[in-house]
Amino acid sequence: MIQNHEIDYRIIGEEMQYVEIELDPNETAIAEPGAFMMMDDGISMETMFGDGSNNQGTGLLGKLMNAGKRVLVGENMFMTAYTNIGQGKKHVSFASPYPGKIIPLNLQQLGNRIICQKDAFLCAAKGVSIGIEFQKKLGTGLFGGEGFIMEKLEGDGMAFMHASGYVQQKELQAGEVLKIDTGCIVGFTSTVNYDIQFVGGIKNTLFGGEGVFFATLTGPGIVWIQSLPISRLAGRILRYATVSKREEGSVLGGLGSLIGGDNQW
Repeated sequence: MIQNHEIDYRIIGEEMQYVEIELDPNETAIAEPGAFMMMDDGISMETMFGDGSNNQGTGLLGKLMNAGKRVLVGENMFMTAYTNIGQGKKHVSFASPYPGKIIPLNLQQLGNRIICQKDAFLCAAKGVSIGIEFQKKLGTGLFGGEGFIMEKLEGDGMAFMHASGYVQQKELQAGEVLKIDTGCIVGFTSTVNYDIQFVGGIKNTLFGGEGVFFATLTGPGIVWIQSLPISRLAGRILRYATVSKREEGSVLGGLGSLIGGDNQW
């Protein structure tokens, strides 16, 4: 039995994409606060507690516990519902918060469940459940970094993830293993096994630069991979923003300071 609203959509743009969702009368889409871009007249906005699905718990206590999990990992306990209350088809658009790609997910064709990074969710048809997935293995919990606490999207409707950089969809066969940086994982189907593997060798540990662990994804299933995690980009920008100008090169750095008026006479 299909419980999710059946929505049509189109993804617009190349590197700075947004998704335009077409709503029939009484159809609803949900999104995280801050994802909204624009909408037609005749669409109502309503802030709701949780995601509005049947999986968020019964009663006030159940809803509070479900929302509390999201707050603990930095997510918002509220979502916004956009409902077509007018006549005819209406459109509402949601934009990715940084350069990259928007990934459409037909959950009915993907086993009704996707595990993704906790900041990957963009929007979905009403009825899709957005919850928290805790990786239960000790190694993942202690050393998994970005991959320890993830988000799960459940249902049989459309949902949309966003990722930064180039995005590749890779299908793993049964027993096939992919070793990957935890930040490069956008999401994967529920049939994929997720774990953490240590990098062997003292040289790798001390001088490897990539850390002492990486994620292993074992098939069967589908994996979505991003080439540039936003955390990596932010870290690089911060590093260059805080470096002293004198460290940029004795000649060019000094010339830049002279032109910029940094030298005091």
